[in-house]
Formats: sequence, structure tokens, C-alpha cells
Amino acid sequence: MREYYRDFLIRNWEKGDRTRAASVISYVLSEYGLGWEPNGADRDVLQVEECYLATGGEFWVIEHQSQIVGTGAYYPITRGEKAVEIRKMYLLPSVRGIGLGKYLLQQLEAEIATRGFQQIWIETASILVEAVKLYESSGYQSETGVETARCDRVYVKYLD
Repeated sequence: MREYYRDFLIRNWEKGDRTRAASVISYVLSEYGLGWEPNGADRDVLQVEECYLATGGEFWVIEHQSQIVGTGAYYPITRGEKAVEIRKMYLLPSVRGIGLGKYLLQQLEAEIATRGFQQIWIETASILVEAVKLYESSGYQSETGVETARCDRVYVKYLD
């Protein structure tokens, strides 16, 4: 992935991004009163190679003026049929509200579709109001079966 949205570069994760990507995610979580869980729900950010790249997924970062300002990722899952889960979709507050999140989600969905997947699952927390609004306005349907402790919502979208 190497795509621009305005002057934001969305690109594939590189080893040197690990600490900066983790910092973005932990900052956004703390902004909403949610904890950073390096040994739990956020272990995948510290082990991108094993959790995403080795499993057929992808992890992207969003750069603005050489700073990482967001992340987005997905990997195949066994829930559903030919399914992936979108994970780690986080944007710093300074870059929200300009359509970047919607564009990132559309790019993830397009890449997932080209790889032949048929379902996209997303888990989130109700407190992440902007994320919930984005998913619901993008055609994701509420489901049951939350698997991540800090999440209380799960969504699915079926691809054509």
C-alpha cells in the first residue's frame, strides 16, 4: 500500500514504525479512558510480523509531515466465512473530521475485497463514538459475540 489522501501518506508498516504506531494507539486509547494492553488486546501492534504479515494480513500507517498520525490493519480470522477482522484503526485527534478515517476504511475494504475475502468483522467500544458512527454509516451491521474484553460492540459487513 502506498496511497495519498490529500497530503497524508498511507503506506505499509515497516519495522521502524513499531514504537511510533504503538504510541499513536496508546494515546488514542488513553484519550477515551481505555488502557493500553501490550500483553493483551494490543500485543498485535508489538508483533506485527507474526500477527499480520505472517497470517496474510496487512498493517498500514498514515504519515503526515513524516509523523505517524494513524494506523489501520486487518488479518484473516476463523469467525465467519472467508473473513477478516479490521483492527487498530486509530487516528490522532488533530487529523480527525477531514474524511481520512472514511478514506482509510474504504481503502482497507477495497484491498480486502481484491484478496477474495467475503466478510469483514470489526470490534470496537461504544465510547469510541466517531468509530461507531463511521462503521454504522459505512454499512456495517451490529452482531453478537464480542471477543475482546475492552470492546462491547461487534460489526460485520458482507462483501459482494
